[in-house]
Amino acid sequence: MNSAAAYPPLSAPMANMFGNVPGYEGTVAGGGGYLPPPMPIEPVAPPAPSPTPDDWSIPSLSEDDAREAFTSFAASHCCYSHGPAEDGVITKMEPYNTYRYRLETFNESRSTEWATKPHEGEPADFYTETAPRPWEIQATPPSLFTNHTEEIRVPYTSSIKECHSCHATGAMPCNECHGSGHKPCWVCNGTGTRSDENCTRCDSTGNERCTECNSQGRKECETCKGKCQLLTYIKLKVEWTNHLEDHVVQQNSGLSADDLHSVSGKELFKNSQYLLFPLLGFPNPAISEASDRLIKEHQSKYAQTSRILQQRQTVELIPITKVTYKWKGDSHIYFVYGNERQVNADDYPATCCCVVM
Repeated sequence: MNSAAAYPPLSAPMANMFGNVPGYEGTVAGGGGYLPPPMPIEPVAPPAPSPTPDDWSIPSLSEDDAREAFTSFAASHCCYSHGPAEDGVITKMEPYNTYRYRLETFNESRSTEWATKPHEGEPADFYTETAPRPWEIQATPPSLFTNHTEEIRVPYTSSIKECHSCHATGAMPCNECHGSGHKPCWVCNGTGTRSDENCTRCDSTGNERCTECNSQGRKECETCKGKCQLLTYIKLKVEWTNHLEDHVVQQNSGLSADDLHSVSGKELFKNSQYLLFPLLGFPNPAISEASDRLIKEHQSKYAQTSRILQQRQTVELIPITKVTYKWKGDSHIYFVYGNERQVNADDYPATCCCVVM
């Protein structure tokens, strides 16, 4: 059967056809939902060893470094006067270094849906062989812990049908001129005259040619791109996603934990394997508790609808220094944090309104 008419439209009959494809029951137009993964074939790894870093401390921030960070911070804000940063006198520096636990779960999920594309000579292979099941189709993952999406046409699910938008003509009436090939002249508003004189724009006709369709009244069908036929098939969408969650141990400095998302710290421990075990015996019990909780949550949340490919856990010691300084007789504070020595100074005492021209 080579004619398009031999293949049913994407409607109830087509739904019934695809419903009979083993492994694709329930696939619908617009997305059939995520498919449960096969049982993992990798062996369960032994528990991860407790971290034993050689050095758990971070050198204290010097006054010179704190002042330099503050000066750079003020200079990066056009509305901030340099006075507090350059003339303020540091009176106290307090370390509030804290731990951050980070869990990453890299998984692969698969979903199917019906799709169409302009037919460009591809063969109709529907039911010529048994279609591979969704998790049997080869897909090469990206580097670990990297987000990526790939769409694959499932073999032996393709059929050809007439384009439903243009009824296999390859063209559609132009929306701009409603199929007439011309539209009212914009100069005379379709009257043919302007200020009691003949309109020179349209030679007094009141109409001008439609440039959208080149006066043809029809445009190429956007659905089939002028091919008149569509290839209908099951599309497999493969998504690799890195799910990342942090837990920052409360440090009572007054600096929000949200500020720490963009900075790095001193890496004390890292391990990666197929399925992680909680980090036991860490000197700070809050880290062990966070590890146990997040690992259980991730494995429960993602193992049902996706295949976990790898997990990674990291513990960092993030430097935080609370700096108290005096300027013009008043006391103020700012924070210097992270290896990047970022600054938070919500109460900067000398700001002005800038107008950007």
